[in-house]
Amino acid sequence: MSETVKGNDMKIFLNTVLVVVASLGAMPAMSQEEGYLNVRTIVQKEELTISDTGETQRRLVPAATVVPGDDVIYTITFTNTSDEAAENIVITNPLARELTYVEGSAFGPGTTIEFSVDGGISFAAASELTVTEDGEVRPARPKDFTHIRWVMHAELQAGAQGLARFRARLD
Repeated sequence: MSETVKGNDMKIFLNTVLVVVASLGAMPAMSQEEGYLNVRTIVQKEELTISDTGETQRRLVPAATVVPGDDVIYTITFTNTSDEAAENIVITNPLARELTYVEGSAFGPGTTIEFSVDGGISFAAASELTVTEDGEVRPARPKDFTHIRWVMHAELQAGAQGLARFRARLD
């Protein structure tokens, strides 16, 4: 699924909303005005096959059907389709309640990756987050994460593409 996002003064904030229905899918990114960023989210799962020589091969295939316990891989690509560099790009991806983030799987070249445990109100490194459970404060666990955020360090030049990826398990 892809969508062109318009951003104010090339300062772009994107939300890629992910939902779990009968099969996993993605909702388009939210829009703002002026400037252009084309965003595409795909949901895949890893398929293992054994070759004729007995080698195990891994490949990503569309996650048309998943069952509890399956891992899914979300890949968000974003392309600057304007004639100017885009600044302050932030990709924020909510996690559906039916998914648990797979620890250490978030990836995004040239980004700082942060997490939220409060519905996307505040973000920090995973190791800095805490939750209160039964009156006790404890370190946050991957199941506590409600959102993942990638903050780009540099401008995204005209025509350039960025990537954000993570793995989650269907509960």
